[in-house]
Amino acid sequence: MIDPALVPPLQDVLFVARVGSVAGAARRLHKTPSAVSQQVRRVETHFSIQIFERRGRGVVLTPQGEAAIGAVNRLFDEAESVFGALTMLSATPTTVLRVAASDYLGRRLLLPVLRRLLAERVPLRFEITTSHSAAARRAVETGEADLAVVTASEADVSKDALREEILCEQAFYWVAPKLHGRRRDLVQRIGSEPLLRLSSRSEGRRVLDAYLESQSLRPLSTIDVPSVILMLSYVRAGLGIGLAPGLAIGTLGERVLVERARIAPRAVKLLTRTNWRPGTVAERVMLLLSSEAARAGPRRRSRERFP
Repeated sequence: MIDPALVPPLQDVLFVARVGSVAGAARRLHKTPSAVSQQVRRVETHFSIQIFERRGRGVVLTPQGEAAIGAVNRLFDEAESVFGALTMLSATPTTVLRVAASDYLGRRLLLPVLRRLLAERVPLRFEITTSHSAAARRAVETGEADLAVVTASEADVSKDALREEILCEQAFYWVAPKLHGRRRDLVQRIGSEPLLRLSSRSEGRRVLDAYLESQSLRPLSTIDVPSVILMLSYVRAGLGIGLAPGLAIGTLGERVLVERARIAPRAVKLLTRTNWRPGTVAERVMLLLSSEAARAGPRRRSRERFP
């Protein structure tokens, strides 16, 4: 039997799962941490499960919590669907769409779509979160985002709660400043120049680390950067070698060398929750994203083989 009084506590549980801490959830909900903790305990007591466990200064989901958060998301997805249907009855309905994407995917794929919709005065209010692919995927899983544009290998399989569509594929390229004198293979320069690396949890960093390990390469020094766009800024400024995804490669200027890396391409995917029901405007956004990606990169996998 449904207990409506448990809906607000379930929302608190969802916010704690999204931010990874009671204090952070309390700030977003404009409550005290003790009030949020009380709501979480209320849900755990009612269903006789443990949803969170402490980890450092924050909390993480237990196995029971991982399973429960999917059900909670489905509840609020259905609620959003009801509110969306009622909103459409108003004179000026506006769709709210929350999107998570990395900086370069947002600039290359999402920005043209949003510009077009704004120019056409489509009733859309969007909330964009810039994050690496793993964080963007997590944002969709927890309900913090409605959809995400991510980079992933073919082996990466979505959880049952996620629906994925392959938009296109992208290769990877080494980028480095031009040097005077004899031209060398860019990979050979890793041993004598700084290597630009992305966040340790990003797909780009995972690809880079796997390649370095497979080739037994050890960089002379490293510079960690939070985004692909910042990485390319370092290269244009004359410092460092980076591994950049193909969709980020634009006009870098005559002072930058670009060399195809012998790394298998990765798919660019559009992720949504299985139970999320997009309205007409959201469906159009996804269709335009698909069209934009088709122009930006091939849909079928290359037959090239890489060691």
